Amino acid sequence: MIGYYLFLVFEKIVMILPRFMRKALFIGLANFAYLIDKKHRRVILQNLHFAMGQSCTAQEEEQISRYCYHNLLLNLLQIIENRTISKEEIGNRVTIENLAIVDAAKATGRPIIFTTAHFGNWELGGATISTQIMPIHVAHKALKNPYFEQYLHQARSRLDMNLVEKRGAVKQLAKALKAGEAISLLTDQNTSERDGIIVNFFGKTARQTAAPAFLARKYDALILPVYISTEDEEHYTLRFYEAIEVSKTDDAKADILEATQKQANLLELVIAENPKFWFWCHRRWKTEHPEIYR
Repeated sequence: MIGYYLFLVFEKIVMILPRFMRKALFIGLANFAYLIDKKHRRVILQNLHFAMGQSCTAQEEEQISRYCYHNLLLNLLQIIENRTISKEEIGNRVTIENLAIVDAAKATGRPIIFTTAHFGNWELGGATISTQIMPIHVAHKALKNPYFEQYLHQARSRLDMNLVEKRGAVKQLAKALKAGEAISLLTDQNTSERDGIIVNFFGKTARQTAAPAFLARKYDALILPVYISTEDEEHYTLRFYEAIEVSKTDDAKADILEATQKQANLLELVIAENPKFWFWCHRRWKTEHPEIYR
């Protein structure tokens, strides 16, 4: 509890500062974390070498590694700012591309599943969808500290996001889809053998959640991939991609695998185009290739 109240004091000090000073503070913290956190620096390089081979120079690898910390701290800052940011300010900071894809999906009257990743400012991306497009239900792994968990709920719920506890989330997400409401899922993290299916990701086998494809097939929903990026970390672009339609043949497993692989293929292309924005410090291939992290 003491740690939480100290954090609230820190939050108040941060929010008094002009935004450029807030950003500078968090970038400084990111640089410090990069220097002392050898464990995750190693994971980033292990992932880069496994996924990209020798295509990156040592300088590029260092830039990507540093930006991973940089981007993570900017997402933490975004959570803090989301406690007070207005919907209008979000609209001014983010340009939405390919909105016609969303409009076409809405016109069908079918429920929508937004799929995204820990890419760019994903906290701002989620807030943009919920405030500028439509309210969403978001699967979320509860924090161990109940005070910080409540803090996160407050930051997101005021922006029309309904957090759903990840454990047992399928039932609540299904309820939302049956009511014609939208849900949003992050699909880029490793899963256990029980919870994921094998896809090809950067030419390597990886476990990925099948939840979007499973739910879309069962509840006749459309999957809309969406990712956020930036050129200057002041103005952002939220880009929607063509809807993924899940087939309904006699082979449900094949239908779900096909749609899940399409999601993996698109994310791979998005990452390859701008690798620094992805969350490389996560052990993405741990279930299928644990040897690369030893």
